[in-house]
Amino acid sequence: MGAERESVMDGATLAAAALDLGADAHVHTGFAAGRDSVGVVVSAADRAGLTSLTFADQAGPETAWLSAYADAVRRAQRRTELTLRVAAEVEVVRPDGWLALPADIGHLEALSVAVSRLPMADGPLGAREVRAMLAAGLLSADQVAELVVTATIKGVERASRYAPSQLARPLNLLAQVGIDDAAVTPELLSALASACRSSGTVVEISEAWRSPSPRVVAMLRAADVTLVPASDARYAAEVGNWQYLRRV
Repeated sequence: MGAERESVMDGATLAAAALDLGADAHVHTGFAAGRDSVGVVVSAADRAGLTSLTFADQAGPETAWLSAYADAVRRAQRRTELTLRVAAEVEVVRPDGWLALPADIGHLEALSVAVSRLPMADGPLGAREVRAMLAAGLLSADQVAELVVTATIKGVERASRYAPSQLARPLNLLAQVGIDDAAVTPELLSALASACRSSGTVVEISEAWRSPSPRVVAMLRAADVTLVPASDARYAAEVGNWQYLRRV
């Protein structure tokens, strides 16, 4: 047991060592879930010593501001030496990986795929609904883990057809419904890693959500999956502020 734990921690250390902490792969702005303007976020990233920044505001079928969003990032790019990238966070809403994509994704340079609700045939379920079904015995932890991983795999595969893809806060939904990620078997993690490699999907290590866990980070790193630091910042002061990532 001690040797196994040491092996996992060694893997996590290697993953952290391989990360470029001068890049932040997922930040939000006032266009959606954030609080600050693009310019304020860029200034904060500059003060934090970052060299690149990916804007990944939450977007969906009703989103009408992508053009203005992209324009704001391009204007900021002219005033900074940081490399700025325009992306959007999109949700997996069906078990087959169907994405709640905006109508026009031509402005985007990347898609950040999230599974924040449990994709089911009749529509996605929120964390509270999933917890109730677990308590009633209508779902088991193993079933939820398999549903989450399968939908994630299909989601990143679908997203990669449209734009370079990245995976936001992997498996965090499990923590939200009270399931330890130990429910995710090595076979499921291997399938997820294989899908990320084959689709060219990079996996975000989220500072804000403390996700994925050190165990999952180590296993993905051992499977040669590309990992990137992501603050998931909603406030400019959180950009490039690494605490969980350094501990991982």
